[in-house]
Amino acid sequence: MRLSDYFLPTLKENPSEAQIVSHRLMLRAGMVRQSSAGIYSWLPMGLRVLRKVEGIVRDEMDAAGCQEILMPAIQPAELWQESGRYEDYGKEMLRITDRHERAMLFGPTHEEVVTDIFRSSVRSYRDLPKNLYQIQWKFRDEVRPRFGVMRGREFFMKDNYSFDLDYAGALRSYNRMFVAYLRTFARLGLTPIPMQADSGAIGGDLSHEFIVLAETGESAVYCDRAWLETDPLELEIDYDADLQPIVDRWTQLYAATDDKHDPATCKVAPDRLFEGRGIEVGHIFYFGTKYSASMGAVVRDENGKDTAVEMGSYGIGVSRLVGAIIEASHDDAGIVWPEAVAPFRVGMINLRSGDEACDRACEALYGALAQADVAVLYDDRDERAGVKFAEMDLIGLPWQIVVGPRGVKTGSVELKERGSGEREELSSEAVLARLT
Repeated sequence: MRLSDYFLPTLKENPSEAQIVSHRLMLRAGMVRQSSAGIYSWLPMGLRVLRKVEGIVRDEMDAAGCQEILMPAIQPAELWQESGRYEDYGKEMLRITDRHERAMLFGPTHEEVVTDIFRSSVRSYRDLPKNLYQIQWKFRDEVRPRFGVMRGREFFMKDNYSFDLDYAGALRSYNRMFVAYLRTFARLGLTPIPMQADSGAIGGDLSHEFIVLAETGESAVYCDRAWLETDPLELEIDYDADLQPIVDRWTQLYAATDDKHDPATCKVAPDRLFEGRGIEVGHIFYFGTKYSASMGAVVRDENGKDTAVEMGSYGIGVSRLVGAIIEASHDDAGIVWPEAVAPFRVGMINLRSGDEACDRACEALYGALAQADVAVLYDDRDERAGVKFAEMDLIGLPWQIVVGPRGVKTGSVELKERGSGEREELSSEAVLARLT
């Protein structure tokens, strides 16, 4: 993509309304624009990142045996009245009325809708287990939306729901999601830490929050330093096997108590205790028959008896993850994207657009990278070099190629790695070999 053609409305100054790093950088890098309080339009650069995150989440859900569906954002109030949550949910639920005076709502979550789908379609235990997921926009009317996409009112979320005959089956489904979440966040370039959590309005008695490390995070994190030395992607995962040993091992690594400095109560030896900050990006729940019993989602078991199915719910904030990745990976100059989610892999800067030799060298390299399926954002604008360098650092693409008159004469270009800042003078052929 040529930057002269690209819609990338960057800002030079920090917006006054942005209080945290990710909000400032997403606005400055032209990723989003606020439509109203807590509601954002996603511009081309931001949408490319959002789609990359969504794709990784989808890959891991599919690998874990989940099946994708898409449920409506607008839901009938009667389903929530059946489950008993319509009045209990509070003012965060946006309640609306259609032209026929039917009570509707903009879904903050989808337990009721998916339970209705299940109960109308599944009758026998032989059809279990099932795990259905969607990636869908949701709305929660936060009283004080803030921090950009980190705590907005409208947000993009992956939510899935498991259905099992008994507790043992439900626990297997829960453990699958536990492991799938570890893999998902690791693939996004993040360090995931599962913390035992309260189930909140969704209900249930088994729940974990997934926190990713970020110095600017709102949550305190205490874990065994061995956690930081363990990569979930190195685990050999067989989703048909018993995953409980893996879950047990990983939960042991993060166990610490509020009395973390008291050797008598802290579960991690003081010399191995890591203290940091983190951001919640996912939450998994087991809530048994909370919804199936109240809504009549039953199957006939092997003895011919109707049994309410055991359910679990599993959420990942996809749009929130974009902000969390920036909070975890940035420097004073701007964003530093992990390669897995970068909107483009390479940013190419023509230091002297209009110079025949520079233009020719850039076009040749641009074409060769495109042919090799390397996503490139080519800054071909007639703009000062300092502006080009600053904007390229701001948007944070993993690699930068700099083409200038001096290098063209010697047959070389500069390759810069955004994360480390390391620079090399290489031939165009060597750059191609490195990046492909």
